[in-house]
Amino acid sequence: MARRPGAPAAYGEDFSFINPLVKYLLFFFNMLFWVISMVMVGVGVYARLMKHAAALASLAVDPAILLIVVGILMFLLTFCGCIGSLRENICLLQTFSLCLTIVFLLQLAAGVLGFVFSDKARGKVNEIINNAIVHYRDDLDLQNLIDFGQKKPVFLEHLLLPGSMVCRSSKPETGLKELTAECVKQNIYTTFSCCGGISYKDWSQNMYFNCSEDNPSRERCSVPYSCCLPTPNQAVINTMCGQGMQALDYLEASKVIYTNGCIDRLVNWIHSNLFLLGGVALGLAIPQLVGILLSMILVNQIKDQIKLQLYNQQHRADPWY
Repeated sequence: MARRPGAPAAYGEDFSFINPLVKYLLFFFNMLFWVISMVMVGVGVYARLMKHAAALASLAVDPAILLIVVGILMFLLTFCGCIGSLRENICLLQTFSLCLTIVFLLQLAAGVLGFVFSDKARGKVNEIINNAIVHYRDDLDLQNLIDFGQKKPVFLEHLLLPGSMVCRSSKPETGLKELTAECVKQNIYTTFSCCGGISYKDWSQNMYFNCSEDNPSRERCSVPYSCCLPTPNQAVINTMCGQGMQALDYLEASKVIYTNGCIDRLVNWIHSNLFLLGGVALGLAIPQLVGILLSMILVNQIKDQIKLQLYNQQHRADPWY
């Protein structure tokens, strides 16, 4: 039977606008991050349960709580994308795309605002560090994080070249592994080498390290061991090396501990590693943009498929169809 003039071309019964590649690529993409989110929640819950009850005083700076919250949000977001792509559900896919777009824009806005209002961002970082100092002894995870930050090794492999000015070896044929061991002996590892936020005296904000005369703590007027200068060939770490350091002036204290604050060190590290940070930001942005693009493509394909089905139903009884 002749087709009515101007009518769309007929498609076969098995024809579908939905591309299986797009559908299952989005599904496995979300499945991967769904599993990662469950692992994050599990690790966060385990870390939280293993802590002492006293750690409840520092929930705002608790890495375990932060891990749980991020994991739950990531779980819900990837759930929408995973189930939405598998069941071809427009509502879930649009929710996934919208939330992912909001997350991306918030990250972009945070980066731009942090760059434009660098002074305010610096003040906020200082506030966070001071709060962490106050709760240093309340949370073991936070304590380890601060100690790691104050002595964080920044090891640049590209500087470790045989015969380089950074780390020399007496043997020209020395390989990278042997040179690395030689650099450890020469203490060539660069560190943040910092103590406190602005200076080492910031540790007086902690009740255990406070210099007030009525402080009964054995650590009165001290600083954590992570503030101490490294001792060559030290087999056992002296955790009391910072005893009484806050009572000394900068010149005397600098002979035993790092006196510079971590904020300035952090700012300097950021300025010298802008390309690295840009690569990390790009690495975070690409998966988000891919997820947004795939979800929008799949939503449009589902809508076209629905239109096709409705068209076929409406014109099935049309004698000119």
